[in-house]
Amino acid sequence: MIYLHALSLVNALGSDRTTLLQNWGTGTSPGLTQTDAWIVGKIPAVFACVKERLPDLSERFPRENTRNNRLLALAWEKEKGRFSTLLNRHSPDRIAIILGTSTSGSDEAARFVKTRITGKDDPLYDAASQEFGNPSEFLRRYLGITGPAYTISTACTSSTRAIITGARLIQGGFADAALVGGADTLAQSAVNGFNSLQALSPNLCKPFALNRSGITIGEGAGLLWLDKEPSSIFLAGYGESSDAYHISSPDPTGLGAQRAMLEALRRAEINPSDVDYINAHGTATRLNDSAEAFAVHHIFGGSVPMTSTKNLTGHTLGAAGITDAGLSLLLLENGPTPICGQFFGNDSIDPSLPEAGILCRNATVDATYVMSNNFAFGGNNTSVIFGKQR
Repeated sequence: MIYLHALSLVNALGSDRTTLLQNWGTGTSPGLTQTDAWIVGKIPAVFACVKERLPDLSERFPRENTRNNRLLALAWEKEKGRFSTLLNRHSPDRIAIILGTSTSGSDEAARFVKTRITGKDDPLYDAASQEFGNPSEFLRRYLGITGPAYTISTACTSSTRAIITGARLIQGGFADAALVGGADTLAQSAVNGFNSLQALSPNLCKPFALNRSGITIGEGAGLLWLDKEPSSIFLAGYGESSDAYHISSPDPTGLGAQRAMLEALRRAEINPSDVDYINAHGTATRLNDSAEAFAVHHIFGGSVPMTSTKNLTGHTLGAAGITDAGLSLLLLENGPTPICGQFFGNDSIDPSLPEAGILCRNATVDATYVMSNNFAFGGNNTSVIFGKQR
């Protein structure tokens, strides 16, 4: 069994447990901002930003002072006491670091190119900072860890796969503990890429709503400590699949998503009725929400409360997995917890969607098992289930 010992999240919703849960309960997200600064042509859209001041790494890591790395540093510092205690339990070479990202330092690279075009130079820019492996390598040196350290980049499932991979490394005897998670920042290349796919909403995203019009991109980071030492919260099961249906569109029946969820249930050795809450991938695009609703309906009917939290955190891309799973874990740890419903104001559920347990209005959830789902480009699907000792 793999147990969970410490968690830290940084996103538009907040950066400490109390604030995250309070804002989730009231449907308040301080980091939601409308701006025209990101899309070519000065087109306004809503983005989910981290407003808190980030640690300055320029003295110790002058060439790796990227926003991604600074978000990771903030996530560590927020739970430094707990993380440090866990760190000291193990030899540095027996701790793995597995992170997920999809942008790494790409925005820093874009700014460097703009600088070079003007004939100037930036002596602190390091091309390695835009490599996908950089966040894990940075965190390894930041913490003095010498065990396996690498990054997974599978778009929206990146940090969910990091969680699963960390667990597998422990199960396989390659590590005694793993620090897993991910980070992604707002980057013009990613923002304009989604805009070119006509997948970006000009307004706040509305998962599963009748009038949904696309995603809201966000930024964030999260870290989770996995260990063999028993605790009250554990990784019950996980599932992965790759249906390769289309490079950017999901299988309309949600077949690959079904396979991932069923595998997670099989590994957890529980029935669908044992799950008390599902954190949906719920990006608010027409096709993705429909496919996910069909997949959930096929397995759970409408018996399990489900929401997407991306209308609060934004879609944090490579960090979506740790963001969604982390919020689910907070709910699990906290006991009976008020969470906001899926729809605000006059928004309502899309009647063309099958019954999938979408929680329309505010409710209190008391969970023993929670499921968190993430589905990515190329039919890349992940599902994780966490449980609590009663």
